[in-house]
Amino acid sequence: METHPAMKSLKTLFTALALAASFALTATAAEKIVLKRGNGAEPDTLDPQKATGSWENNIIGDMIVGLMTEDAKGEPIPGVAESYTVSDDGLVWTFKLRADANWSDGVPVTADDFVFAFQRINDPLTGGQYATITHIIKNAAKVYTRELPPDQIGARAIDAKTLELTLEHPASYLPSMLLHYAFFPVPKHAVEKYGSDWVKPGNYISNGPFTLVSWSPNDKVVVAKNPGFYDAANVKIDEVQYFSQDDQIANTKRFRAGELDVSAGIPGQLIDELRATMPEKVRLAPVITNWFVTFNLTRPEWQDVRIRTALGLAIDRETIAFRILKGGETPAYTFVHPDIPGYPHDAKLFYADMPMAERQKKARELLAEAGFGPGNPLKFEFLHPQSTDGKRIATALQGMWKAVGVEMTPAGSESKTVYANLRQQNFGVALSGWIADFPDASSYLYLAKTSSAEMNYGKYSNAEFDQLNIDGDNEPDAAKRGALLNRAEQILLDDAPFLPIYNAVSRYLVEPYVSGFENALTNVHRTRWMSIDTAAKAAMGTATPEPGRQTADASGQTGIVPSPADKTSLLLWWLLGGGALLLVAGTIIARHRRSS
Repeated sequence: METHPAMKSLKTLFTALALAASFALTATAAEKIVLKRGNGAEPDTLDPQKATGSWENNIIGDMIVGLMTEDAKGEPIPGVAESYTVSDDGLVWTFKLRADANWSDGVPVTADDFVFAFQRINDPLTGGQYATITHIIKNAAKVYTRELPPDQIGARAIDAKTLELTLEHPASYLPSMLLHYAFFPVPKHAVEKYGSDWVKPGNYISNGPFTLVSWSPNDKVVVAKNPGFYDAANVKIDEVQYFSQDDQIANTKRFRAGELDVSAGIPGQLIDELRATMPEKVRLAPVITNWFVTFNLTRPEWQDVRIRTALGLAIDRETIAFRILKGGETPAYTFVHPDIPGYPHDAKLFYADMPMAERQKKARELLAEAGFGPGNPLKFEFLHPQSTDGKRIATALQGMWKAVGVEMTPAGSESKTVYANLRQQNFGVALSGWIADFPDASSYLYLAKTSSAEMNYGKYSNAEFDQLNIDGDNEPDAAKRGALLNRAEQILLDDAPFLPIYNAVSRYLVEPYVSGFENALTNVHRTRWMSIDTAAKAAMGTATPEPGRQTADASGQTGIVPSPADKTSLLLWWLLGGGALLLVAGTIIARHRRSS
């Protein structure tokens, strides 16, 4: 029986719609694997030689690999350098670079890229805040102060794939030190072509697992898998989205709404609840991080050690650690973190074992000696990060200092602004945190060395302290070196340019379908090692926001956000439903024409 032409057209249309639906299903099944990370503060830069924050390191270290890199637990493993040798005196390190190490534009990574990078960060015009950490390289400090030309720095390209570093003193911990982004290479050809604009999307050239796609300020940075990375075959994530948000409560809401797979920072007031409701997602672990009060010693009002010591005495560290933060943090009466290995840990604040009431009495006495009391209270503003816990700690300190007659006014700001003000001495008293760049006591004492330039926030300077650090650097015996640095730490604690408050823990929310997120003392979690079990994600029903669920955006506002799965279902219903309606309509038309 011959079919009516209208029916043929409609059947053809329905077949096309069915094929389109099938294609939509196939496309959905083949969707790229995207990891969404709540990353804390907004990055100030993605230039490894200008960065200073851990939130920047999270992104930069996913894109650029140095001579050494981290494994999943933050331990050093070979990166661009496949091997190295060390001279008998410990001063000359020779690195053999991987033959398959290339920049994302296909240009080989060479020893000259590293030499260029070390010269660039030690050019004051670059504005490298961490330049001083590279001064372990011979002559780097003198290049930085322009006492020597750049080509005198102790970094030499023996050939395209062989780099030689000469140090100022032996440093067995150099492999760990080289994990720091200040030691990362930069693509010489891109920097010379674009100047400071080389870090912009479209210009950014990387040599690591991912490369830059876009950067939406105060929203997110997006990177995509780099197919030219030497270990690309083992990278399981296709795209990473790093969301910028200082507000830890807002981040937690987004995680709960299914908008984040990994989220950094859990506010203390939610820890108990989250442990009870989603224990498998709460990840708390030790890290070599401490938080402390710092003073701007360029201002006369803070140069009196009695005032600084009085404020330290009045801090109830146990209350902050155990009642406010509640994540496993410990009270800090030392500046060097207690988990640092190969260190005697004998130095401590003189009032560490003093009862709180006695400490408050001593604080009032010191303030009175300095000219402050009920009729003339000490008053000041306190700069602190505007994170949820930052605000809570500032409020707690305000009450603790009020108990000894001090009037403090909290002044919160976003993290990148706080640290910019610290480096520029645009503060009086502030709250600051420090993640050790490598697990060694010198990484903490570095903050107080006169030579540490912008990283010495308060411009503390003590000749004996500096000399003990120099002596420690040049002492080959580990026990003697530890003793020298321990003496330096005790001087620092007695002078009180910093008031240690607590030793931190790593606080993350991680979905169970994310594998490869391991505890790391350095709190570095490279996406290279992570993967997503898409089947488990779908089974949990947390792949994306549930249909009709209210979700919080980057500003904390809410709205109804359909999931990709919802969108796909709607598309299929429209395609199939629309095709069915057309088929029915065609049948009616055909019958009508036959009857007529």
